[in-house]
Amino acid sequence: MSLRLVLLGFLTCMLAACSTPGTQADLLETTLQSYAATIRWGNFEDALGFVDPETLKAHPVTKLDLDRYLQVRVAQYLEQPLRHTGKDEVRQTVEITVSNNNTQTVRSFLDRQMWRYDEKLKRYWLVTGLPDITQH
Repeated sequence: MSLRLVLLGFLTCMLAACSTPGTQADLLETTLQSYAATIRWGNFEDALGFVDPETLKAHPVTKLDLDRYLQVRVAQYLEQPLRHTGKDEVRQTVEITVSNNNTQTVRSFLDRQMWRYDEKLKRYWLVTGLPDITQH
C-alpha cells in the first residue's frame, strides 16, 4: 500500500508540474480533478495519497475502513463551488452517491472537504480525510 501511495503522490506532483503556468490556483484545480477522478473510480486506497499525513496520523485508516470502501461503487460525484476560507485554505462540498455492491441500495451523502496548501511541498492536502461512506 505504501508504494502505491508514494507513486500516487509522485504522479500528482508530476501532473501539477506539467500544468501551465504553474500557479497555486492551477495546482488546486489539478489536485481537485485528480482526487475527484480517483474517488469516481472507487480507488479509495489510492485516494489516501491526497490526505494530509497529520490527519492520517491522528485518524489512521484501518483495514476495516478500506474493506467498507470495497463494498460500494461510486455512482456520482457532484462538486459545489469552492470557498476560499483563508490564504492557503479552500473548502468544497461534494455530493457523493454510492451503490452498495451487496444490497444494490443507492444513497447520497455530503462530503465537506477542507484542502490546505503546503508551501514547503508546493501541494494541496485534504485535511478532512476520506469521505465517510457510513453516513445515512
